[in-house]
Amino acid sequence: MSNELVFKTYGKNKFTHFHLSTFILTFVSYSLFHASRKTFSNVKATISEEWMPSCDASNTSCEMLKPDNVWNEHTFFSDQSDSKIFLGILDATFLAAYSIGLFISGILGDRFDLRLVLFVGMTLSSICMFFFGVLTEWLSIYNKLWYLTFWILNGLAQSTGWPAVVAVMGNWFPKSGRGLIFGIWSANASVGNILGALMVASILNYGYQYAFLLSSAVFFSGAIVVFFGLIPSPKDIGLADPDAEKKDEDAASDIEENMEQPLIQQPKPIGFFQALFLPGVIMYSLCYACLKMVNYSFLFWLPFYLTNKFRWTESVADQISIWYDIGGIFGGIIGGYVSDVLRKRSVVIFTLLTLALPSLYIFSDSSNSKLMNAFLMSIVGFFIGGAANMIAATITADLGKQGPIQGNKDGLATVTGIVDGTGSIGAALGQLFVPLIQDKFNWFYVFYFFIALCILTNICIIPLFLRESKELYIEFKSKKNYSYRPVNAEAEDE
Repeated sequence: MSNELVFKTYGKNKFTHFHLSTFILTFVSYSLFHASRKTFSNVKATISEEWMPSCDASNTSCEMLKPDNVWNEHTFFSDQSDSKIFLGILDATFLAAYSIGLFISGILGDRFDLRLVLFVGMTLSSICMFFFGVLTEWLSIYNKLWYLTFWILNGLAQSTGWPAVVAVMGNWFPKSGRGLIFGIWSANASVGNILGALMVASILNYGYQYAFLLSSAVFFSGAIVVFFGLIPSPKDIGLADPDAEKKDEDAASDIEENMEQPLIQQPKPIGFFQALFLPGVIMYSLCYACLKMVNYSFLFWLPFYLTNKFRWTESVADQISIWYDIGGIFGGIIGGYVSDVLRKRSVVIFTLLTLALPSLYIFSDSSNSKLMNAFLMSIVGFFIGGAANMIAATITADLGKQGPIQGNKDGLATVTGIVDGTGSIGAALGQLFVPLIQDKFNWFYVFYFFIALCILTNICIIPLFLRESKELYIEFKSKKNYSYRPVNAEAEDE
């Protein structure tokens, strides 16, 4: 009985081994989501070459390479610009399906077992990747409709990931200290990008289809581990709600009594529009739409950009591109910690995005040096990736645990789906704009486009930034006045 009481009353700042396992399982599972997405972006140059004719028509030596249907059986497009546009269309359709799926997955996550939702999504996504990248090469199925169909289905399956893992983390970890905890945890996307890039680089020489095969196999293995190991909520094993003490300090004794008894009434899951009109949800959704357009453009196009601009091999470009994600990891952790200290999220995000503007401009004109590119990428990743991680994880968890739905665990996934879904709509549009801008102008104008989006992101949060800056100034001024309060003032008070 004593052991049971220890688990049920772990307290305000005490964590159990269940918290650690939840942190690790959700971190690894979403890392695998991003590793699988990174696979396609890191083989774009190779796939583009496969889709082009093996021999140019102007090359007279190609006349000796017969039969023609063998040498040019993969041909989709006659020139690279058309191939590039189709790659952008695939990215856009994936993200469009992903954004639509997020709104649906958030609602499903609040109504069904989060563990099951996550398992089904990971399994279906691994199957879609196998059909998209492996069977097409093994069975020589080169068809636009085939590619589009399975990439849309993959987008829908991938949308189950983020709402589910954020909801699980929000169920287990209290708001106090959430900036640092979620700052570390939100590195899962960047770690997944790095893992995906390294997996692709290690096997790409054998053929891009083996990169998809490895990624889908690892992804499916992760789904099995999640199904048998993840516990969606502390209440599922009799532990207390981590935010129970913060909800009402005066009713602490009542809460402690209720923890020893089974819950008779469960709060109803909130509706879509109720979640949409929670304070800050619309503002941060619009903010994330602009920012995710930039962040995902780096995710999907950075290796392709490095290969095209500097003529590096795709394996080298994949390895260099991971420095953007390394910067994002540190940006999310440090930004989250500072926001915990200041207790103001928007001030940190506004500062990060303001500093991102000169870093983007400098990176757009970088030299051919691999070391310099890696350094500049990490700086850009620190500012942009760090801000994106904060909105996607820390702020979303805060929004889903506030006001009228505080204490209702069946609301966080819906809020997460709204914020990330709106962000993914912006990201989908970005994947159409990037190849079009690059084709009509050049890569410099793509970076100017990114700078404009960062400015627009800051404009979206200016009202909250000004309000929190004013509050921060008042707090600082009051503390300063208290620190320099004369000693005789205390005597006068007495």
